[in-house]
Amino acid sequence: MSFRHEKYKEFGGPNGGDGGRGGHVFAVADPNLNTLVDFRYSRRHEAKRGEHGMGSDMFGAAGADITLKMPVGTIITDAETGEVLYELLNPGEVITIAKGGDGGFGNMRFKSAINRAPRQKTPGWPGEKKNLKLELKVLADVGLLGMPNAGKSTFITAVSNARPKIADYPFTTLHPNLGVVRVGPEQSFVVADIPGLIEGASDGAGLGHQFLRHLQRTRLLLHIVDLAPFDDAVDPVAQAKAIVNELKKYDQQLYNKPRWLVLNKLDMVPTEEREARVKDFVKRFKWKGPVFEISALTREGCEPLIHAIFRHVQSEQRVENEPVEIDPRFAGDAPA
Repeated sequence: MSFRHEKYKEFGGPNGGDGGRGGHVFAVADPNLNTLVDFRYSRRHEAKRGEHGMGSDMFGAAGADITLKMPVGTIITDAETGEVLYELLNPGEVITIAKGGDGGFGNMRFKSAINRAPRQKTPGWPGEKKNLKLELKVLADVGLLGMPNAGKSTFITAVSNARPKIADYPFTTLHPNLGVVRVGPEQSFVVADIPGLIEGASDGAGLGHQFLRHLQRTRLLLHIVDLAPFDDAVDPVAQAKAIVNELKKYDQQLYNKPRWLVLNKLDMVPTEEREARVKDFVKRFKWKGPVFEISALTREGCEPLIHAIFRHVQSEQRVENEPVEIDPRFAGDAPA
């Protein structure tokens, strides 16, 4: 609240300006980030408050906004209600997480013909305050599925620029790895390698259950099977069936996704036995879908698989981007 005080101005009148609004909190999908680790250590983010209104008809400055960078694929959920508020799916996408409060009115606002010396003013309005839970679901075109030591990391190393840890013991992969597979000029797709699954994974056994959600956004699943296990007592068919059962128990939609069978480690099977072993596996597994025979170590069979994947991903993208046909009778009511 302020009035003009000037020499020779007997009735100066009110000149108190409004307060500035508080800063907003924005989130932006940054394609250069791939984890939410920064938010583990910095949990409170607060935009600046607006400045006070002042005399001489001066309004307060707005508070500075803050922008939080998050990886593409982040899901923002209300921590108290569990409601999904936003999903950052497109690189560069910006959303408003919390709005700053509006500034209060100065007494200049209340000037009128019958109230020439108003002494009214209002405080500012509070800004929004939210407790949020951030979850990252990796965005990839293709997801790799299989038992520990099936050769998933070797495969992603052979076909992409990813360099995950590879060793001859199970659970070498402890976190998801993403690799970009380049098929040709301006032709590429992204592969996600998650830790191997074991029986009981959907109930929390092993490591893979923590990362199964990363496969929910893929367009295609590659079920990689070790056709030449170290232990002769291990039956690859039983292992493959166990993986499919865990997938079904975890999420029916994930189970229904397009899934291809990739029989790996053929370099360890004698050439004359390969055909018979593959036929026996497919027959016992009762598999009707596409089958690919590869050796990730020697890259044998990888090129045809890569080109088939690219064609599938491209066709899926084309279907997703097709414009929805509008009945001409209602075309006039459709939004532009």
